[in-house]
Amino acid sequence: MAAKDTRDKAAKLARKILKLPEDPVPVISTFDWIRDSLNVNLLTFAVSYLRRLFPILGWITRYNLTWLTGDLIAGITVALVLVPQSMSYAILATLPAQYGLYSSFVGVTVYCFFATSKDVSIGPVAVMSLTVAQIIKHVQHAHPNEWGGPQIATTVAFVSGFAVLAIGLFRFGWIIEFIPAPAVSGFMTGSAITIAVGQVPGLMGITGFDTRAACYKVIINTLKGLPGTKLDAAFGLTGLFFLYAIRFVCDLSSKKFPRYSRVFFFISVLRNAFVVIVLTIAAWLYCRHRGVKGKYPIKILGTVPRGFQHIGAPTIDPRLINALASELPVATIILVLEHIAISKSFGRINGYKIDPNQELIAIGVTNTVGTCFAAYPATGSFSRSALKSKSGVRTPIAGIFTAIGVIVALYGLTSTFYWIPTAGISAVIIHAVADLVASPRQVYTYWRVSPLEFVIWWAGVLVIIFSTVEIGIYTVIVASLANLLLRVARPRGAFLGKVKVHSQNDSLSESREVYVPLNPSANVVNPDLQVIPPAPGVILYRFEESYLYPNSSILNSILVDYAKATTRRGRDLSGLSPGDRPWNDPGPRKGAVVEDDSHKPLLRAVVLDFSGVANIDTTAVQGLIDTRDELERWADGPVEFHFATVLSPWIRRALIAGNFGIGNAGFASNVREVAAIVPYRDGHRDETIGGREQSDLESGSADKRPSRSRKTAVYGEDGAALVPLDTPFFHFDLVGAVRAAESGLMRRLSRRSSASVEDEFVREPSKN
Repeated sequence: MAAKDTRDKAAKLARKILKLPEDPVPVISTFDWIRDSLNVNLLTFAVSYLRRLFPILGWITRYNLTWLTGDLIAGITVALVLVPQSMSYAILATLPAQYGLYSSFVGVTVYCFFATSKDVSIGPVAVMSLTVAQIIKHVQHAHPNEWGGPQIATTVAFVSGFAVLAIGLFRFGWIIEFIPAPAVSGFMTGSAITIAVGQVPGLMGITGFDTRAACYKVIINTLKGLPGTKLDAAFGLTGLFFLYAIRFVCDLSSKKFPRYSRVFFFISVLRNAFVVIVLTIAAWLYCRHRGVKGKYPIKILGTVPRGFQHIGAPTIDPRLINALASELPVATIILVLEHIAISKSFGRINGYKIDPNQELIAIGVTNTVGTCFAAYPATGSFSRSALKSKSGVRTPIAGIFTAIGVIVALYGLTSTFYWIPTAGISAVIIHAVADLVASPRQVYTYWRVSPLEFVIWWAGVLVIIFSTVEIGIYTVIVASLANLLLRVARPRGAFLGKVKVHSQNDSLSESREVYVPLNPSANVVNPDLQVIPPAPGVILYRFEESYLYPNSSILNSILVDYAKATTRRGRDLSGLSPGDRPWNDPGPRKGAVVEDDSHKPLLRAVVLDFSGVANIDTTAVQGLIDTRDELERWADGPVEFHFATVLSPWIRRALIAGNFGIGNAGFASNVREVAAIVPYRDGHRDETIGGREQSDLESGSADKRPSRSRKTAVYGEDGAALVPLDTPFFHFDLVGAVRAAESGLMRRLSRRSSASVEDEFVREPSKN
């Protein structure tokens, strides 16, 4: 008992120090949030967390022969594509071809233990390879002859892999959601175009300039170098032609002979391996007797070392990390963006949901472990993932069979890789990255859904083409965040009116009231409907965004400007001398025509629909208090603020802190600031409204003071109120809020003469 008395005395003292009311309205507390957050069994949480780190434990015990068959077919099929692609991408990254095989092996092996997607295939990809090439170029230009390309690439994989792993382990994967799909598509399209253009000189045998410069420069230099086209073009163009020809014929045959569509699918899948094999044989037949001191008429791949040559702890030089510091963010972003976009896409197509945090862990582990094999950065591949999905993959175990295929290539086929023409490799790269370019139909969809995101898509493409991938990805990220902030800072909203609608079927006919914008869009609401404005003196506004500090000022201006345009001032200042008028409202110039607003009603109530408000902050509450003060100064009397559909207890708590909802707002309240930057601790504060002191208005007649009891309560069938009765200005729905506001208006008007009522309320309201 003594302890309870002590707590009560402490609480009473705290309320006195903080100048809080003696009978506070109950609200949710921070202790409730802490209790709910900590109300978990730590052992259960730890076990669940560890199980989520290894999703394979959830399905491996149910593995069966049917799954094995699908995984075996898909794994071998992907391996046939992965081997030539990975060597091609390594060359794109300005690394020896074997490093692509190292990355491929680690990617497909490690991923199956951490995967939440059965379709994704991890390994070297075109965009990441181009980025690695640019990073190597940057570091070697700044520090010539200090670090080799493989060491730089491995260090990038190590640092960016650890960064992604940390994001996944700490469950920060939600940050990826800040980059929308059109921005990712624009980045991928611009990068694919840049890669394809950069491979054209190699396809044609044109040399003498930097093929990894800005895309437009490569185009210009390629056109200038056309007269210097070499014999390599015969291999490159022929390979590219057959890659597309086989694909086209197989697609056409599948539609014409659907019974054999599976056969044509696998023939199409093998086109990369088939073309590379044919070009390799042709290069061997042509070049084997034409070599002079190791040089041949066409450029060939050359020696590919057999097996893993660099297994061991990676060599990580701190000075190299410092030199890479400015380039590491873009590498990390690409690892994350490309993989999550691909895994989400295939999860959506095939009916399962991925765990972004777990996928980030998989990418992080793949790249950190890969550094022990001298691998360079690897992430999810769109083309190989699509192939894996269409091949009938059943589980992530298919990656093990793909890894076996890579091992066979590393230890048994490296001698045959010697004669692969590099023009053929360029053809494989161009053919692969073409699938990353967004189709015109897809881009047009961006325009139809969101023109601003359509602009962001084009910004990403153009910046990458005329600059670099790094600047392009930063452009789309910044533009996307700016677009998000713009939508928050300039939210949509509408002043509402009432429409009576009727619904009828065979057994039931009913009518109800709905609220729509006073000036509805013809594309949303039938413009022929008659929208009835609220009663004169009542303003009804719907928020369509969270009420936060970026938009609190503009919403204040919207409400105040509308009130001044549709209602009249509460006190006539026309007879005051200029010296008695407020400094910020000096009145009309001498001789100016003054508009007669006597026909306008007095402002009595504001109804705010909070159904679209998910969050509110301190600055917004302060803005709402300022709005209330401005409107009461304009009306020269109290203005009731009613709130409909307050869904969050934290929004309710914040509004009550601003003295809203409980009926003690406005003239009867001493709450003027909840976000004071510099509190008024002494000195005089101007509290005059229209030349009268605030205290005079507060002591006015009873009809100028808001009541705590003006409430149209809504009860459930069990007799319980849907909204607590201690907050009479919070309402369960918009209909109840409007009725309560109009009911309060009627009570005020009932104190006046019947003639005044006839003049102000019964009069037919004009449509705003």
